[in-house]
Amino acid sequence: MSSHLVLPEPVARVAGLMSTFRPNWFLCGGWAIDAWLGRQTREHGDIDISVFHDDQRAIFDHLAGWQLIGHDPNVADDSDEPWNGRTLDLPAHIHARPGDAGPVTRETGHAPGFNLEVILNECSGGEWIFSREPSISLPLSQCAEEPAWGQPTALPQVLLFYKATAYFGMTNMRPRPQDEADFLALLPLLSPDRRDWLRESILLVHPGHPWPSQFSV
Repeated sequence: MSSHLVLPEPVARVAGLMSTFRPNWFLCGGWAIDAWLGRQTREHGDIDISVFHDDQRAIFDHLAGWQLIGHDPNVADDSDEPWNGRTLDLPAHIHARPGDAGPVTRETGHAPGFNLEVILNECSGGEWIFSREPSISLPLSQCAEEPAWGQPTALPQVLLFYKATAYFGMTNMRPRPQDEADFLALLPLLSPDRRDWLRESILLVHPGHPWPSQFSV
């Protein structure tokens, strides 16, 4: 990373925090979109990183002294119960705030201050598993790189796959407005083969999704 590179404050903080974390980790979510675009596009309530499910004990130990709440299918969606390191089942994520910050809850997870969300993903046989049914995966070497901000960051097609599928159909058959904006911003950065993978993967999960019809525009 260039010595004169100035990172946005939340990205600089997570870079310092994760600099000694040995397993794989990746910047994802809204700040990852901004990393590929080279600018901050909007305000973000938190900063998201991804680690793999098998490394959840490592992230628990790494964040010793932090306030942590683990969310998985075994607890209520509105649970504020502190995560004690129990094994989280997929799909799972962890809300985290420094130990000296205010109490972490679902609400304070997006309160002013340094709010971290750790998303657990599946890795098997050197492949990032995006979906078991239908089967969708990519070799890890095709999932992340270091853009201008110099941090390991999920590639645009990975970010857009999750944005296309995570919330689609929850309230209507349109993606969220911020996801639409991110799609239009990142689409020009995708090579033809990455566009093909993204189009085919979205259609496997949601055959009626509106994005694939825009790939040739």
